[in-house]
Amino acid sequence: MLLIQLAAAAATPLAANITLDGCERKCGEVDVPYPFGTSYGCHRRGFKVICDRAYSPPKLFLGGDGAGLEVLGISVQNRTVRVRATIWSFAADNTSDVVVKIIPANLEPYVLSTDRNSLVIVGCGFRASARTTVSSLQLQGDAVIASCAPSCTVNNQQKHQQPNLCEGNGCCEAAIPTGLSSLSIHFSWLDTNAATVRAPWMTPNVSVLAVEQEWWRETPDIAFKIWLLSSGHVTGLVIPVVLDWTVGQSSCTAAETLPEFGCVSKNSECLNSTSSAYGYVCRCNDGYDGNPYVPDGCQGSRRNHLTAGVLVSIGIGIGLFFLLLGLAATFGTRRLNIRKAKKMREYFFKQNHGLLLRQLVDKDIAKRMIFSLEELEEATNKFDEARVLGDGGHGTVYKGILSNQRVVAIKKSRAVVQKEIDEFINEVAILSQINHRNIVRLFGCCLETEVPLLVYEFISNGTLYAHLHVDDPKKPLVWKNRLRIAFEVASSLAYLHSAATTSVVHRDIKTTNILLDDQLVANISDFGASRGISIDQAVVTTGIKGTHGYLDPEYFYTGRLTEKSDVYSYGVILVELLTRKKPSVYISPEGLSLVAHFIMLLNQDKLSEILDEQVAEEGEDEAKQVAAIAAKCLRLKGQNRPTMRNVEMRLQRLQGSDIDISGVEEHLAELGGPAYVGGNGEAGYNYSSRQYSMEEEILLSASLER
Repeated sequence: MLLIQLAAAAATPLAANITLDGCERKCGEVDVPYPFGTSYGCHRRGFKVICDRAYSPPKLFLGGDGAGLEVLGISVQNRTVRVRATIWSFAADNTSDVVVKIIPANLEPYVLSTDRNSLVIVGCGFRASARTTVSSLQLQGDAVIASCAPSCTVNNQQKHQQPNLCEGNGCCEAAIPTGLSSLSIHFSWLDTNAATVRAPWMTPNVSVLAVEQEWWRETPDIAFKIWLLSSGHVTGLVIPVVLDWTVGQSSCTAAETLPEFGCVSKNSECLNSTSSAYGYVCRCNDGYDGNPYVPDGCQGSRRNHLTAGVLVSIGIGIGLFFLLLGLAATFGTRRLNIRKAKKMREYFFKQNHGLLLRQLVDKDIAKRMIFSLEELEEATNKFDEARVLGDGGHGTVYKGILSNQRVVAIKKSRAVVQKEIDEFINEVAILSQINHRNIVRLFGCCLETEVPLLVYEFISNGTLYAHLHVDDPKKPLVWKNRLRIAFEVASSLAYLHSAATTSVVHRDIKTTNILLDDQLVANISDFGASRGISIDQAVVTTGIKGTHGYLDPEYFYTGRLTEKSDVYSYGVILVELLTRKKPSVYISPEGLSLVAHFIMLLNQDKLSEILDEQVAEEGEDEAKQVAAIAAKCLRLKGQNRPTMRNVEMRLQRLQGSDIDISGVEEHLAELGGPAYVGGNGEAGYNYSSRQYSMEEEILLSASLER
């Protein structure tokens, strides 16, 4: 009996984790898997659906611009949604072009599935030309995608027969191009469109529809469906059409760096969309089934589990033997694993302790900062995924509560490679010697794992990126807070660059690495990519690290790292604060990046066209001056950019001054008014080289808070 129960349990399919906890899983007969959802917090943007319980059983409909399209089924595995097709019918005397919207216009993230649908036109006595009305991946402009002239004439042998295929006899079928959402049909009515020459089962009308190929070609045969369409007897008939959908508006490479990246399940992967011009989709890895868009959604597939019958058959012969053997081995294995884990912790501690001491030099500092693995496992409930705060470029961050009730953030590497070990040791070495109010504080580390675990102070209010890029336009940071945060970040970078004998270059300054506390005070985090430059060095040559959109182009092309690389990234952050646009994904109508578009508009005195509406209303005059500072930071040549110390002092003066509209142009001139450089052939902007005097810089420096 025990073997039978074990076999039955092994054969039970894994529980389907299709949506988020507390969210509606089903509407009528239709499953509702995430990223789809019927209520707030249960769906991704663009994937809202509506469960209408006025029907019995309830029916599911697409939300937003797609309201009215009844959902027949959703497939996460195929990345499709089946909806009820719409049929367009026209009288035979209609000679004008007819625009047919297959699905509502701009229904993102949906497009007609090319592989699963066909375009069908039913009628007789006309020539029809189907043309695209919107651009697609393969077609641009007014392109003909199908043309046919179906005939319904009969002879003595065919008098009462219906067509068996949709091949021009009362019907034509055409493929649908990639990315299509609507088309126009042009009808040219022929002289043969008379009742005397039409088959008796046809009427002088035309029907147009996009239809799922599998349904169209299955039984009952096509002839019967053509008759239903031509006779108008389709009121109660459910005709399906398939839509492909994608997640986001960027490629996998770009999306993986964003906090809202959709492929959250372990054992899942990201694929660039092939059905649309943008976006990506997620799927479970080979050997796994389920929903890759929810945590732990991809689980071992049922095909990897033996059936109950096979297990029972094997168990009758040798089950008892292996059961006894297993019980004996379990006890020994458990003791062996405990001893092995203890030795591994001792080995890693010795190895990492040596590496750490070589970096820190001061042994007392290292000993003060050491946590045990057992303590951190207890603090994070054994690194429960429910405790995950976010994934950075160099590890996963968990929320932990220490035994003294102190709340901390614990960073754990996602990969076990020497590169990650070096980066974590590097971060400990840098942060252990840094003390600044706007730099996240490092409490210590755990050395009993192959890659050390880092323990930071807990910053409770999320990232600057999350506060800037919210859907509700009433919630973004007010201009006063944005200006203060810009100053705090500049202050911390100036400290890193100049307050120690070894200058620290962060190398990955971006809004996702700036944390905000409850008072919206900025704290720079994630120093895994940072690099120290000794005071007697002006530049070092190193591998390229950073994030697309924020990366210094001079550093990218030459590999020569200086403090001015951080200055460029900081300039991008100023542009992001001014415009509330995302540097990594923004493309202007002219095809320019955010930085290039911003500089172009600033040079043309059209800054208002790209400023965030809230910034324009609350601090337009200050914004002009900040924009000038940003432009100076974004110069192509690093030697022409200001120091962070200089930027810090200018921002503090701007914060403490009364803004006068008449002084804006003077301030722009002081920063170096934009003028196109053409003399040496370099594309860029020329600014005056005016600097503060040494006396003024010392006075301003003395007034800055630390």
